[in-house]
Amino acid sequence: MIPGVPAIWLILALAWFATLGLRPLLEPDEGRYAEIPREMSVSGDWVTPRLNGIKYFEKPPLQYWATAAIYSLVGVTEWSARLWSCALAFLCIPLTYAFARHVYGDARVAMVAAACLAINPYFAIVGQLNLLDSGFCFFLVASLFAFLRARASEPESSPEMRWMLAAAVALGLAVLSKGIAALVLIAGTLLIHMWLAREVRPLGRWHLIVTLPAFLAVTLPWFLVVSWRNPEFASFFFIHEHFARYLTDVSQRVKPWWYFLPFVLLALLPWLSPLWRARSDVQWQRPAADRAVIQSFLWIWCAFVVFFFSVSQSKLVTYILPIMPPLSVLIAPAVVKRASAITFASWVTCAIVAVGATGLFVVAQRDVGHIPQALLVWAVVAVSLAIAASLAARFSMVAAAAGVVLAFQALILSYSALPPHQTSKGLVAAVRPHIGPKTQLFTVDQYRQSIPPYLGRTLRVVAFRGELAFGLDQERHGFIPTLSGFVEEWQTAKDSIAFLDPPVFQALRSRGVPMRTLAEDGGTIAVSRE
Repeated sequence: MIPGVPAIWLILALAWFATLGLRPLLEPDEGRYAEIPREMSVSGDWVTPRLNGIKYFEKPPLQYWATAAIYSLVGVTEWSARLWSCALAFLCIPLTYAFARHVYGDARVAMVAAACLAINPYFAIVGQLNLLDSGFCFFLVASLFAFLRARASEPESSPEMRWMLAAAVALGLAVLSKGIAALVLIAGTLLIHMWLAREVRPLGRWHLIVTLPAFLAVTLPWFLVVSWRNPEFASFFFIHEHFARYLTDVSQRVKPWWYFLPFVLLALLPWLSPLWRARSDVQWQRPAADRAVIQSFLWIWCAFVVFFFSVSQSKLVTYILPIMPPLSVLIAPAVVKRASAITFASWVTCAIVAVGATGLFVVAQRDVGHIPQALLVWAVVAVSLAIAASLAARFSMVAAAAGVVLAFQALILSYSALPPHQTSKGLVAAVRPHIGPKTQLFTVDQYRQSIPPYLGRTLRVVAFRGELAFGLDQERHGFIPTLSGFVEEWQTAKDSIAFLDPPVFQALRSRGVPMRTLAEDGGTIAVSRE
């Protein structure tokens, strides 16, 4: 049963945003992408991104701008920090629905495509996190879908120009979300498709006199202004963050070539049975010409994105997120042919949730000898929601999708309680009563990304560089490069608190450095001078 269209999106939205403010900011990415906009809104400098007061040029600013604007309206909270990224991840679901309905001309197939994306374990987890990848995925896929809508329009028609203009603007927003990889992915897919189809006709339909200025109007201003204010930006952003990261192991994220394949399998796992059973239909039923072109283009897109990032010397699990909406469009016809496919998929995701919860129990028992209560409670909630979703799938695919979404959120909440803590929220809450407006704050031999946004303060960095290295080379901002330098300053400090890596704490205590423990969470020990 499919309820009315407005009810569909209301139900899914309520499920998608249900725990936005319940989950703590996880290390490291959620803390980082909460803090940069906070500093932007406090400083009023919306051109030069800063992390802990230090120049941070690894990514473009669109998400920082959006989140800083949200902060200015509602303040800095966990849900406001996540709102932009999670909202754009959610919008991928109706985007998939709309495009699938265009391709297949069938509301049920379109709804199944949307359900395939919502029930996708990979998408359901990544889309809940405060990452740049969700915005990048939404705008990049919107550009891809708009281009294909333009290609299906009459040549030189107004609809063709409007869709191409939409594609250009969305592509510009994708570049402002995460960088020039957006151009490579679109261009690579287009060139491969033209080569396989033996045609160059799409090149003549770009309306460059309109689309190129629109793309440049979106992207160029910030790149020009930030380069003018920071002459070191261009070399670091384009050379180091794109070419060096892709071609060398400078980012220390080298993984085997097959690294992304298990995650593609995870995304497809709920749908493997209907896909296998429908293989003969896929092989022999030939769709209309326009549909065949779109489907072949989307398959090339999925393959090229996985290939492009598999070749890279820097791999992160979230990189292949942009294949998930197109993949859902592609598999929907096979899924809709099997009446029990949604129910089967829901039970598969239930098994995935149960395996994930069991894995958390095993890790907690191994590392600390017991299972924390919060971890246990949320794991039980996750499995219960997954079971409920599977039972509801017989009556409503929307209810099944909503239940699966909630189950994975509960699993993330369970993970956040895994020792050592994946967030500094509890640590900061314990330390906050000891911090006054003039208290000096140090972070020693580590930089926990979630501490500054929870404190609403930056920290003085001691004996740590990490991803702050480039910014520290440009601006020292009270940086103390050695432990001996820190000890010398600490000895004379009055109102000071330091967040230390546990081995460093033990080393300093053995040297007789005066420290009073305020709180600890397994990853950090907070101490005061007196």
